[in-house]
Amino acid sequence: MSAASDVLVPSVRPMNHEDLEAVARIEQQSYDYPWSTGIFRDCLLAGYLCLVIEQAGELRGYGILSVAAGEAHVLNVCVAPAFRRRGSGLGLLQHLITEARKARVKRMFLEVRPSNLAAINMYKGIGFATIGRRRDYYRAADNRREDALVLALTL
Repeated sequence: MSAASDVLVPSVRPMNHEDLEAVARIEQQSYDYPWSTGIFRDCLLAGYLCLVIEQAGELRGYGILSVAAGEAHVLNVCVAPAFRRRGSGLGLLQHLITEARKARVKRMFLEVRPSNLAAINMYKGIGFATIGRRRDYYRAADNRREDALVLALTL
């Protein structure tokens, strides 16, 4: 078997404070209005489930899940632009779902921009369904706002 990074299987592990700079860099590459490093630090300190996916020692993405009162909320799932469409986002999401099941979560929720068709297709492909819309939820260009679709998955 070759030692090339494309052959090595990506691994998912808990995020730690040493990952914050790389996570924030991926966030900044991915969004016009990114979370700050402080927000990621706060997620770790709050005890949210924070995971990273890496391959050949390189961080490729992350996922953050809040669990409370029998429900879970996917706060963020993101893969670095250079590594998208290779299954990393789906792998992270599946890990989040597995951990939610272990926590006896009955239902998972998330918000997604209607313009993010790749994410919507991934979420719906594993069983999430649209249950609502949050008006003007996200910041958008030219001081405008974009709605969020609210999706849910019953576990």
